Amino acid sequence: MKNTVLYGILAVILVITGICFSGVTIIDTGYRGIKTRFGEVIGDPLPEGIYFYNPLTTEIKPIDVRVQRIALNMSTYTKDVQQADLSVTINSSVDDNTAHLLYKEIGMDYKTKVVTPQILKAVKDTIGKWEADLLVSNREKASDEILAALKENLAPAHILVQSVVIEDINYSSQFERAIEEKQIATQDAIKAKNKTKQIEEEANQKILSAQAEAESMRIRSEALSKNQSLVAYEAVQKWDGKLPVNIYGNAPIPFINVLSNQ
Repeated sequence: MKNTVLYGILAVILVITGICFSGVTIIDTGYRGIKTRFGEVIGDPLPEGIYFYNPLTTEIKPIDVRVQRIALNMSTYTKDVQQADLSVTINSSVDDNTAHLLYKEIGMDYKTKVVTPQILKAVKDTIGKWEADLLVSNREKASDEILAALKENLAPAHILVQSVVIEDINYSSQFERAIEEKQIATQDAIKAKNKTKQIEEEANQKILSAQAEAESMRIRSEALSKNQSLVAYEAVQKWDGKLPVNIYGNAPIPFINVLSNQ
């Protein structure tokens, strides 16, 4: 009996001691837990839930795996050595399946060590391939090029990149005026070219019409010269039905054909 009571007391003491010296943590939605023992990463990332651990030997650190927006303002140079002031937005996230490797290989300050430097490099490399005036009208293409570069370069660091958007591009006021003037000149040239085509088309139409009329006249003239009856027919077609009041000299009386009775 005494032994049973003693064992019971010891059990209670052990439970209380375990509770006092045990840790508990909750991994919220959108996070993964990185479990370490004596500083070494153990197992795969822990999903959302509640976890108990020995705080003397073990630690569980949450890491955010939600999509995060990174906005950067930076200056770089285009292919034709024009300074461009850019506003760039990147959406990225930690790969939730390999978050423990990110922690092991890079650490919790992965944004400073890896993400930001790679973004700056990708933007500078891409912008350096475009001439300043073309970059403005091809902003989406440049954004896609940056996105492709970041996906390739950040994948080994267990970072997933969802999107890249170049929000704004600014040049010096002098260069922006030059771009505007060039665009105006281009539009004027297009208008002039279209006007020239219109004039040429109208001239061609007139030439075709004149050629058609000349051909018609040639055919009619040839037909009239070969058929005197057709000449009279044409004259009747044009006659208004009135005979002339006076006939001078040897002028013939028009269109009178006296048929003899037989």
